[in-house]
Amino acid sequence: MLNYTTGDLEGAAEEFSKLQRRERQVEIVGVNLSIPDEVPLFEVELAFLQRLLQIISESNSDTQVVYPFLAKNLEKLNEHLAEVLRLWATNILKKLQPDEAQLIATYISNFSILLTQFPLGSRARNIEIAITGYEIVLTVFTREVFPKNWAGTQALLGNAYRDRISGNKAENLEQALTYFLAALQIFTRDDFPQDWALTQISLGEAYINRIMGNKAENLEQALTYFLAALQILTHDDFPQDWAGAQINLGVAYINRIWGEKAENLENAIAAFAAALEVRTRSAFPYEWAATQNALGTAYISRIKGDRSDNLEMAIAASHAALTVYTREAFPIDWAATQNNLATAYRERIKGDRADNIENAIAACSDALQVYTSSAFPQNWAQMQNNLGTAYRDRITGDRAENLERAIATYSAALQVYTRELFPYHWAMTQNNLGTAYRERILGERAENLERAIASFMLALQVRTLEALPYDWAETQNNLAIAYSNRIKGDRSENLERAIASYQAALTVRTRETLPYDWAETLFNLGLAYQNAKRFNEAYTTFKQTIETVEYLRSEIVSGDETKRKQAEEWNKLYSCMVKVCLELKEDAQAIEYIEHSKNRNLVELFLERDSKTIFPPEVVTQLETYRNEIAKGQYQIQNGKAENLQSIVQHLQELRQQRNELQDHYLPVGSGFKFESFQATLDKRTAIIEWYILDDSILAFIIKSTEEITVWQSQLEDLEALIDWKEKYLADYHNQKDQWRNQLKERLQELAEILYIEEILAQIPKDCNRLILILHRFLHLLPFNALPIGESYLIDLFPNGVSYAPSCQLLQLVQTRQRLEFSNFFAIQDPNQNLAWTDIEVESIQQCFSNIYVLKGNAATKQAITNQLNLLQSTHCIHFAGNSYFNLNSPLESPLILADANISETIDLNKCLTLEEIFNLNLSECRLVTLSASETALTDFTSVSDEYISFPSAFLFAGSTSVVSSLWDISDLSTALLMIRFYQNLQMRTTIAVALNQAQIWLRDLTKIKLERWRAEYELVLNPTIRMNLRRLFYKLADDAKPFKSPYYWAAFCAIGV
Repeated sequence: MLNYTTGDLEGAAEEFSKLQRRERQVEIVGVNLSIPDEVPLFEVELAFLQRLLQIISESNSDTQVVYPFLAKNLEKLNEHLAEVLRLWATNILKKLQPDEAQLIATYISNFSILLTQFPLGSRARNIEIAITGYEIVLTVFTREVFPKNWAGTQALLGNAYRDRISGNKAENLEQALTYFLAALQIFTRDDFPQDWALTQISLGEAYINRIMGNKAENLEQALTYFLAALQILTHDDFPQDWAGAQINLGVAYINRIWGEKAENLENAIAAFAAALEVRTRSAFPYEWAATQNALGTAYISRIKGDRSDNLEMAIAASHAALTVYTREAFPIDWAATQNNLATAYRERIKGDRADNIENAIAACSDALQVYTSSAFPQNWAQMQNNLGTAYRDRITGDRAENLERAIATYSAALQVYTRELFPYHWAMTQNNLGTAYRERILGERAENLERAIASFMLALQVRTLEALPYDWAETQNNLAIAYSNRIKGDRSENLERAIASYQAALTVRTRETLPYDWAETLFNLGLAYQNAKRFNEAYTTFKQTIETVEYLRSEIVSGDETKRKQAEEWNKLYSCMVKVCLELKEDAQAIEYIEHSKNRNLVELFLERDSKTIFPPEVVTQLETYRNEIAKGQYQIQNGKAENLQSIVQHLQELRQQRNELQDHYLPVGSGFKFESFQATLDKRTAIIEWYILDDSILAFIIKSTEEITVWQSQLEDLEALIDWKEKYLADYHNQKDQWRNQLKERLQELAEILYIEEILAQIPKDCNRLILILHRFLHLLPFNALPIGESYLIDLFPNGVSYAPSCQLLQLVQTRQRLEFSNFFAIQDPNQNLAWTDIEVESIQQCFSNIYVLKGNAATKQAITNQLNLLQSTHCIHFAGNSYFNLNSPLESPLILADANISETIDLNKCLTLEEIFNLNLSECRLVTLSASETALTDFTSVSDEYISFPSAFLFAGSTSVVSSLWDISDLSTALLMIRFYQNLQMRTTIAVALNQAQIWLRDLTKIKLERWRAEYELVLNPTIRMNLRRLFYKLADDAKPFKSPYYWAAFCAIGV
């Protein structure tokens, strides 16, 4: 007979297999086990099994000893081992004395328990071996003789069948329920309270996953079992079991169908948070990670609070779990967490959308390295489903190819998710497959939509209103979208079907329970009404949607980025409402909704910053009280500290309404903007043209002080021509500057024709002598003041000036600022010392002011400006003459370049004054900021959020009432001349717009001889080098030549504000 110790593991199985059968004997804690000759054996597996049982007995089932042995012998945990175990144990146990048989059965039971928790090898095979072990144990521990052991093994069998991968999943779960109920015949609450409670938890886990029966009822049953268990498993008596029960309770609440979904998710989060009181990382790292993973799942679905913050919390929780769940130590748990991480990244709001989806795809791909189709077919199918959704939403790569990948992965998932075995998941995947076919590019469009409709109809066979109301509503919404786009069949009938499906979905997707989904479906319903030319119903529906979107916006506490992205998401809603208003001849309302969508963040920031000058003191105090109370309520909701969630939500709605009503009484802006009130503020001789770009046309609203609005609308081909013009204009500007410069006048003539500018101007009364332009999106990049009109230009037609404003509301807000003083001058002069005419420019301009402060050349550093922040607060005019550029990829990092910022070929932004930093300045006394530098009037035209992010908006927000800035890379000489003349005009007590326009006209018409006379008249002092360069530049020109007549020299600058 051979004897082994736990320290002698290497080669034991191989050595044992070499012995003659009759010599094969192992002693396990005094029990001599020989192998009968009549038993057919797989020799290596049997040797491994007997050695393993010996190790379990000697180590007292210590995982630190057993698991390394299993890890070295993974190939022996094969499909034969369960049968070897059954044959060997059956023959051995019947020949042993009862006490010896009980001992061996205990070791087999321990082996089975250890194997179900072993993270390596094939989980499916491990569970099959464990089931065999438990069945063997029951031949020894019978109900009659060992009722408690029998019940415990019944519960273990239930756990194994609940987790079983082989066989029919639905039948496995039913078998698990049978075992748990059998265990409860012995484990009564009175006799075995803790065992009874733990079995209640196991029953609940099985009911959460149950396939047969009604899903909603199954989940209610699970909740009942968990709550029953918690009556015994209290925090004080059984802290670890109590924490485990909290986790299960939370999972049930996440999946719960009955009750209010938002409340269910809050209950889930509360349960997970409670579990973390016990499951700390230091004491229970594995359980802590499991709880973090569960918490991440809840935050992904959370309805209350800031959606963006919820998703960030979900990502943070998943990453926290992964600090414990490494692939090496816990591959299955690692893969499950990667799955949650993928979902959170796919839905993430913060960060770059394309990058987030790539992260989601990477997480899915990582999980699939563990979740293979052979080892974990159900998990593999789940990951295929999630991967398909990520590819469906993917931005990077070819859109058509991404959708084909999505269809392929959904189809792959359906190989496992059959209706018979997994009806719930089958329906979910059919729904997803339908969305992919609905958006598919390849193939015939009509056929793709028919496939989509067929998939949605299949999904609805399982996703019924009674059984799965939320899922039913989702599929109804998707089906409606497909019918709205359907090509086959009668168009009006398809739209009526779409409307019916949207209305059905809204019976579940209510504003109170699912505000995001409510808004989505309501918007889709509005589109269907609009397409069906039911414009009154479309108007009512869009209005409700906008009210909901405004409410959701008010819930955002995660910052301006989230608000901007929400504006991008819902921009189409406002443009659709504008179209409907025009159809209903409600032109004023069309402008109001345009204004609602424009510059919302900036308007709100303006209101908050200028509140003390806009509102009376008592109103300011009340508004601050509202703001503090709203912030307090949002904090309670966000951090799960609301005792009565519904009450707080309703109270916040009331506070916001009261705040808005008070604010709108004094200055109706933001969601309270009223066109009639704004129109009353206009001068009788002032006209406004507000431009708005739709997806199929260009709009121009001509606004006067008293008359009705005139609306001009282009054709689709005009919009297409404008976009084509813009693309060529920008391409030449960035890649062929000389060509762009030489063709600028001709291009502006083309633009005037595309926009029918003369036709639009004809709508303005002849007595209007001032024009304000409110542009939209990429139109902000263009010099409208230089549009050719006959033989002249736009600025020639309005003697009282052509100026610009970001929106009607911002114009209204800026007009509330009283800036009468204009004596304090602060200049930043050529920080990089590379602009020859800048010194002449600043030195000439400063003579127009009585109090001057100039930072010149090397002295114009970031630190020097920081040291003079108090001086800036009392400055009336700020003049920057230097270098700058606009960063289209990251507008807030656009810099005014200061001294020492140039490092080789790069710019050190820390030594610049960035656009983001300008927003934080206090220029409360400033009337004018002049940015005599390149590209200082550009804005982020690629964003569809309608936010005006630019140097002018930053300086207006900081406090100035007007900003003069440039649209392109400017000429040093012409800019200096223009600026000097501009400030000279300002001394005539004229407006900023008039002073700039007159300076531009002067520069445009300036002849060589007039330039010489002007220089002499104003005693412009030129150093010898500049004088020589000027002569070289002009000496060949005739006296009546106009060197600056090209719009390139005079049209770059625009006056923004009042």
